[in-house]
This record gives sequence, structure tokens and C-alpha cells, in this order.
Amino acid sequence: MQELIMSIVKPIVDHPEDVQVRVDESEKRITYHLSVHENDIGKVIGRQGRVAKAIRTVVYAAAGSKQHKRIFLEIDE
Repeated sequence: MQELIMSIVKPIVDHPEDVQVRVDESEKRITYHLSVHENDIGKVIGRQGRVAKAIRTVVYAAAGSKQHKRIFLEIDE
């Protein structure tokens, strides 16, 4: 899943070397923390959060049925 997030985000940003995905997993949920260069946060979030929503939709669709845990994607500043 981390590779999927990276492959979606890296082409969008100006500093692809600064893209990192960290995973926090608990009993009932998996949280992916996406961090990018401070100048790229606007590109990842998009206007009115449209890009972030689209990324979350793809991640939830790809991981939701495979694992019986709630999946979350957070964009860290």
C-alpha cells in the first residue's frame, strides 16, 4: 500500500525525494501518514481538498476489501 501511495504522490510534487509514508497499525485500524516537502502540501491537498480526497478514495478502494481493518490516510504538515 505504501508503494501505491508513493506512486500516486511522487508525480504530483516538485520534490519527490521528500515523499515519505509511515504506517501505524493497531488492532482495528491502519493509518498511513503521508509527509511531503512543505512547498508541496498545497499540491497534494489540492483545491478544496479534491486531490487529497481522490488519493484517499484510491487507497481505501485498494485496501478496504483485503484487510478487515479501517484504513486512514493522513497528510502530515
